[in-house]
Amino acid sequence: MNKIKNYCKGLKLNQKFSIVIAVLVFLPMIIFSCLLFGNMRDRIISQAQSEADYYVSENIIAAQKVVEMCNMSTQTFLNNQELQQFLTRLMEGEEISTREYMDFSENNISMLERLVNSNPYLYYICVYAENNDFPEMVPILYHGERAERADWYHTYQTGEWQYDYPDRLHSYSRMNESGHLMALVSDLTNSDGEKVGIVEVAVAMDEVFEKLYDETEGVWACLEAGDGTVYGGADEKWTGKQSELLKEADQMQSGSSRHLKMDGEDIILTVQKIDGLGASYLQVNSLKEPLGKINLQRNLLLALLAGSFLGMVLIIKRLVKVLLAGFYRILQGVRQVQNGRLDTRIHEETRDEVGELGCQIDQMLDRIQKLMTENINREVLVKNTEIKALQNQINAHFIYNVLESVKMMAEISEEYDISDAVTALGELLRYGMKWVSGTVEISQELEYIKNYVQLMNLRYDFIIRLSISLPDFVYGQQIPKMSLQPIIENAICHGIEDMDQDAVIYIKGEDLGADYRIEITDSGIGMSPDKKEILEKKLRGELEVSGGSGNGIGLKNVQDRIRLEFGPGYGLSFYSKEGCYMKVSILLPKTNVQGNGEKNENIIDCGR
Repeated sequence: MNKIKNYCKGLKLNQKFSIVIAVLVFLPMIIFSCLLFGNMRDRIISQAQSEADYYVSENIIAAQKVVEMCNMSTQTFLNNQELQQFLTRLMEGEEISTREYMDFSENNISMLERLVNSNPYLYYICVYAENNDFPEMVPILYHGERAERADWYHTYQTGEWQYDYPDRLHSYSRMNESGHLMALVSDLTNSDGEKVGIVEVAVAMDEVFEKLYDETEGVWACLEAGDGTVYGGADEKWTGKQSELLKEADQMQSGSSRHLKMDGEDIILTVQKIDGLGASYLQVNSLKEPLGKINLQRNLLLALLAGSFLGMVLIIKRLVKVLLAGFYRILQGVRQVQNGRLDTRIHEETRDEVGELGCQIDQMLDRIQKLMTENINREVLVKNTEIKALQNQINAHFIYNVLESVKMMAEISEEYDISDAVTALGELLRYGMKWVSGTVEISQELEYIKNYVQLMNLRYDFIIRLSISLPDFVYGQQIPKMSLQPIIENAICHGIEDMDQDAVIYIKGEDLGADYRIEITDSGIGMSPDKKEILEKKLRGELEVSGGSGNGIGLKNVQDRIRLEFGPGYGLSFYSKEGCYMKVSILLPKTNVQGNGEKNENIIDCGR
C-alpha cells in the first residue's frame, strides 16, 4: 500500500487526472457497454426467434387452409355426376351433338368455372379427358394429350401432390404467370370404376409459401416432400448447406425453432410439418445483419470511449500546463456575443485547445452571419414565389370568369350545347390548373374524363359514350393525377377516331382483396400483336420512347408515375384483338377502403 501511495505521489498532475478518470468514468462505462450490448444481442436473438415462429406458424396455417380447399375442390369435381357421364361418353367415342356440347358447357362447365374463380388461392383446375377428338372447354376441360405433356404425368400417383413445375397450359394468357406450381392430381372415375379423366387442382407455390422462392438476402426457405425431395431455396449460399440444415431439422420437433451458428454466422432455423401435404417447411433467418449492427455499434462505442479518454488526457495536460488567460478572453468574447454583438471576433492566437476553441467560435459566428443572410434571401425568394403563385391564381380566375360570361351569353341565346361545352371546358381547365399533392380520388379523375369526352364529341360526327361499372370503394381510392385521361385519349385518337362511327368506352373495376383492377376497353380498331408487343417493350423500358403522337409516351408516363407512387408490382397491361377492341388493365393497391364493394354502374352519353 505504501508503495502505491509513493508511486501516486510521484505522478504528475495530468497523470493523476488520467488515472482517476479512467477508474471512475471510462472503466465502468466499458463494462456497462459490454453488458448492455450482450443483453441487446440476446434480446435480438430471442425476438428474431419469436418472429420466425409466428411468421412460419401463420404461413403454415394459411397453407393448410389452401390444402383443405384443394381437397374440397377435388372432391367436388370427382363427385360431379354430369362430368363423369360426359367424360365416359367421350372415352367410349360416343357421338355428341353440338347442342349437347353447348348445354354441358353452359350448365356444368360454367358452374365449375365459377367455383374456380370464386377462390383467389386457386391457380387453375383442369380436367383432362381420355379423348383428344372433341372441342375443348377452356379453362376447365382439355384433351388428354395435354396432360401427357405435363411434367408430372409419367410419375404421378392419384391423390398425391405434385410439386414445382411450370404452367405449360395457361401461361400465355395469365397476367400473373407462375413458374412454380403445386397440384393435387387425381384420377376421375365413373360409377363403374373406370378412369375417364384426370383432375389437376393447382396453386402457385410462391403464393402459398411466400419465402420459398424469395431472393431476399438473409431469408431462405425450402419444402421437404415426403419422399425426401427438396423444393425452393433461392439463396445459393444456404442451398449449399441444405444437407446440414436438414440434419438439424430432423432433430427438431415440428413447430419449433432453434438458434444455430453455422460457418460463423448466427441463424434461426424453424421447422413446421404441414398436415395434408405430408411435407415439412424449413425456414432460415440469418442474424448476420442485426447482430452485425450491434457488434459495429459496440466497437464504435469502445473506440469512441478510448478516443475520448485520450482526448481527456491531452486536455488535462494542457489545462495544467497552460495559464487560463486565453480561456477568459474567450469567455469575454462569448459574453459580448450573448449581448447581441455578433460582429465580435476572438482572434485567439495560441495553438492549444483554448486557441482552437476561439477559432471554432469565430468560424461559428461567421457561419451564423452567413446563415442569417441566406435565410433573409430565402424569405425574399419565398415571398416572390408567393406573389407569382397569386398572379397565376388571378390569371386562372380571369379565365374562369371569362368562360362563365361566355356560358351566360350562350344560355341567354338558348345555345345550350355551347353552354354545356363551355361548362365542361371550365371544369377541365379548373382540374388541370388546380394544385394537388400528387394524387387525387378516382371520382375526380372520372369527372375530368366525362368533361373530356363531352368536348371530344364536339370534334366528331359520331358519338362516344362512357360505360362505367365500378365498386363503390373505388371512387374514394387515390391515384396519381391525370393517370386515366391519357388512356382515354389513346382509346379515342388511336382506336375510335379511324372508325368514324359511334363507339363505347367501358370502364370496369374488380376487387382483388388488398388490390383492385380498373379495365378501360374501347370498341375501336384494336391493335395488331406486333404493335402491342412494341408498346409493351416501351413500357418495360426495352425500347426508347421518343416524342410525338402515338408512340406510347403518354402510357409510359402513366406507368412510371403509378410505379413511383405504389411500387413496381403495379401498373398497366394490355389486351387487344385487331379490328375489335383494345383493353388497358390497371392494377392498383387499395389506399382507402370504403363502401360495401357493390358495383355502381352507369352509362354516360357524353354527346354534343
